[in-house]
Amino acid sequence: MSEKKISRLIPITKWNDYHVWPTEGGLRHLVANAKKKKFNHVFVKASGRVLIDEDLFFEWAKSHGA
Repeated sequence: MSEKKISRLIPITKWNDYHVWPTEGGLRHLVANAKKKKFNHVFVKASGRVLIDEDLFFEWAKSHGA
């Protein structure tokens, strides 16, 4: 049986504890313009918090030339 890796969900406010880029403001810009930037699938809203799926973020960044 194969094990599926579960991606880490990181709150925007804690993102820079794990990664230097992008800044918190940059992430907030991406979330605010998610539809235009095709960023919808990368974040999850839960209990008033915005969580970024770490693996999906870096896949998105690679596919958008970041």
